[in-house]
Amino acid sequence: MKRFQLFIRGIMTNWTGTVGVALTTSAFLLFVFFELLHIAGILTNSYVGLISYMALPALFLFGLVLIPLGWWQFRRATGRSTSELLTQRFPDDMTKAKRLGSSLMGMIALLTVVNILFLGIGGARMLHFMDSPKFCGTACHSVMEPEWVAYQNSPHAHVRCVDCHVGEGAQALLDAKLNGLWQVVSATFDLYERPIPTPVHQLRPARETCEKCHWPDKFFGDRIKSFQTFRFDQGSTPRFTTLALKVGSGTDDSHGTIHWHIAETNEVRYQAVDEKRLVMEWVEIKRGEEFHRYTNQKVGHHSVDETEVAEPRSMDCVDCHNRATHIYQDPERALDNALAAGRISRDLPFAKKVGLGALLGRYGATKADAVKSIENEVRGHYMRDEHHGPVNLQDVDLMVAELQLIYSNNNFPGMNVGWNTYPSHLGHKNDSGCFRCHNRDMVDETGQTIPYDCTLCHSILAMDSPTEFQFLLPAVDKDPDRDMHEYLRREFLGIPQGAFAEPDTAIADKEASLAE
Repeated sequence: MKRFQLFIRGIMTNWTGTVGVALTTSAFLLFVFFELLHIAGILTNSYVGLISYMALPALFLFGLVLIPLGWWQFRRATGRSTSELLTQRFPDDMTKAKRLGSSLMGMIALLTVVNILFLGIGGARMLHFMDSPKFCGTACHSVMEPEWVAYQNSPHAHVRCVDCHVGEGAQALLDAKLNGLWQVVSATFDLYERPIPTPVHQLRPARETCEKCHWPDKFFGDRIKSFQTFRFDQGSTPRFTTLALKVGSGTDDSHGTIHWHIAETNEVRYQAVDEKRLVMEWVEIKRGEEFHRYTNQKVGHHSVDETEVAEPRSMDCVDCHNRATHIYQDPERALDNALAAGRISRDLPFAKKVGLGALLGRYGATKADAVKSIENEVRGHYMRDEHHGPVNLQDVDLMVAELQLIYSNNNFPGMNVGWNTYPSHLGHKNDSGCFRCHNRDMVDETGQTIPYDCTLCHSILAMDSPTEFQFLLPAVDKDPDRDMHEYLRREFLGIPQGAFAEPDTAIADKEASLAE
């Protein structure tokens, strides 16, 4: 210890060297201290991680640079040689040559090894920390808050951000870190856009991300999916839309299945008109060795600015599953889900109407103002509308809490993120999603359109109907929609239109095929 103290005093030649020693020593000790607290689970804050894994190693390096700089300044000021200064600054027993070198050189070699180990461990810990979802979501809290909240509520909440956003290899890692530096600058000087644009053109290919877990060979069969919606009447009457999604295997050339689009034997490519890929100029489908093109009649070729729109793109998973993780809910869909799950009681009169009105109200500039206004809106309604009779106050409390949660998870006024700022392309709500390509305006040179029939990718078992499988029931003769009912029932059961088959037998056969 005494030799170490003598060494430290010897290199503190002037103010430059003294500052260097102070920075290096304090950065090292603080790093060790923070690491012990982190291992003990006491420190988990991302801002402490920024200090521990980024600021402290930087100060350590800066201090190491100052120490030899101070020695150089000291030598110039005294006009003496290095050997003379070593004899002056250190005891003779430290500078005296021995078989393995002087003890001074041994001290320098030992501290060099310690420095290398410190920088290596610190660098590795820094990379590990910067790859953590918590760092991505909370280091720039106000900027990334919408994405962080959506990520935590998503099906991929246990998948690291870097597994999808950073490619494999050193070049991808370097590109990601350089992009991160620009994001730090943008956050520091308020240069970022509000809302943050979706990185449509920077996403990694789905083959490198989605298909690491979602194995294409295991995409198969139909998937029954039922959506429960509620009317705006006093009892919030439930209605059902049930679809048999024709997912398909994604491994063959069977047309009319959803994952046909990404099968390895097929290729679909397109040219978008806009940066967000909401409007297509043309779509091409590979048939044999050639591509068959469908052109959007509403978009003239010369209307596309080639300098602003990327080159043609081959379709993959994220062209439809564009919000696989950062999912923002539509207000009515979110409210319907809460009613269906029982988180909002239908015993409250006009629960759907009151709830949606509260969610869509125009409130103050902050989230806190909006959350408080939602509470005032709901409680005020049930307190003043006495003609509905008494209501359960506990149900009102639960409704207020659920509506506030729905609003908070999908609205971020500080980032200009409101309802449907980031739309999903799954399905075809509001003419997006599937209808970007499957529409009557997309025709080939013979005038044939890309198929856009309702039953192309899904069978319809109920559509805003009173029961979950309405169209599998026998059609009522007086029903004005009887023909549609019968058509959809036969389509799902595989009965040729106009042919006769025993309904019970057909249903049993269909159930058996689904079970297989």
